[in-house]
Amino acid sequence: MRRALLAAAVVALALSFPAAAWAHATLNSASPATQSSVRVPPKEIRLTFNQPVTVIANAIQVLRADGAVLSGRARTTGGGKVVVASVSGLERGSAYTVRWRVTSEDGHSPGGVFTFGVGVKAPPPTDAVGASATTWRDDVARWALFAALAVLIGPLVLRLVVLRGDVPARLEHRFHLVTTVAAFLVIDVGIVAFVLRASNALQLPAVDTLYSDLQPFADKTRFGVAFLAMTLGFGVVALLLVAAWVTDRVVLRWPALVLALALASGLSLSSHQATEPNEAPFAPLADWLHLVAASIWVGGLVTLAFLVWPLAPGLRRRAFLGFSRLAVVLVGLMVVGGAYLALARLPSVSDLWTTTYGQVLVVKAGVVAVALSWGAMHHFVVRPRLEAGGDPDVRPSLIGEATVAFAVLLVAAALTNAAPPPVDNPAPAAARTTR
Repeated sequence: MRRALLAAAVVALALSFPAAAWAHATLNSASPATQSSVRVPPKEIRLTFNQPVTVIANAIQVLRADGAVLSGRARTTGGGKVVVASVSGLERGSAYTVRWRVTSEDGHSPGGVFTFGVGVKAPPPTDAVGASATTWRDDVARWALFAALAVLIGPLVLRLVVLRGDVPARLEHRFHLVTTVAAFLVIDVGIVAFVLRASNALQLPAVDTLYSDLQPFADKTRFGVAFLAMTLGFGVVALLLVAAWVTDRVVLRWPALVLALALASGLSLSSHQATEPNEAPFAPLADWLHLVAASIWVGGLVTLAFLVWPLAPGLRRRAFLGFSRLAVVLVGLMVVGGAYLALARLPSVSDLWTTTYGQVLVVKAGVVAVALSWGAMHHFVVRPRLEAGGDPDVRPSLIGEATVAFAVLLVAAALTNAAPPPVDNPAPAAARTTR
């Protein structure tokens, strides 16, 4: 009962944060609509809010691709709930960026950004004029997301596939704890990663970003749609794991694992590379297989080093040998998937040392080589000793390999956020100034 109450409290607390943010002034509608395409150049920009707001002269800015401001002084109407700014000089066949910022009655200064096209498709808000490229904060957030996913998927696979049947109660309890916490971490870190990505385009202070209009990013971009699906989906995963813990029914972990593996595709479908116009046709699938294999590998190492070895000495041999056989398949998937992605995204060999993407890829390959060499030592040296009945103390070595594996995830996160060199020369979006 106490576990059930604790789980309910955690869920209620998690749901309370967005509710607090929604209590502030929010944008109800815009004309032209966010991420829309209009046939005739509009004469004004009109924003309607759910409560009266205060504005300054440049509360609305309409920007051309070169950064020129085409809007006039902003004013309020409709009892202070509507902000209007005249605009001139818009041309058919071009896309434009709208940046706005107001002050609500509670003193916060929410803002927003969206794009629209005149006779052309509107580019995503992440490509708005003035939007910055991803930063080291985005890399750290994605690395944390990869790490949380690995600590969720790896233990589930090891428990359900390698250690089928009964295990000691202490180990079972730890499996429940680790996987449940990891599921909630995936949700929380995903929210942070989403806000950081949106803030790059909003160009607002962190506090104001939380109260700003994130709707164009949530349902008008691929990464936003993936974020919503993953947040809801991993919420279901977390509830399944909580139910498995409370009822002590291991079978409930199976749908949690299958759903988590499926939801991981959201990271592949919404990565920087997946949104490139020249992305290879099977690259998202290869990226997903690469990510899933790496997550099981890293999470499995963590499980062996920090769960099985200290809590279940009698299961060490079985867990190590079973995971060793599985690791051969995982390494094969990682190598094949990584090689395909490298060939698809690097037009020439010289891109390895002349582009940032190629340089990061070289670093990743070096770290992976260290990790795989470590794993090969376990496979060809430790495994035969365990099969012969020995009991070598390999926990320090497992911790070392797991540490290197987490370093691989860090470099992979930086690589995912980097832009690969173009294979061809597609025309850039009309409103794009930076990546």
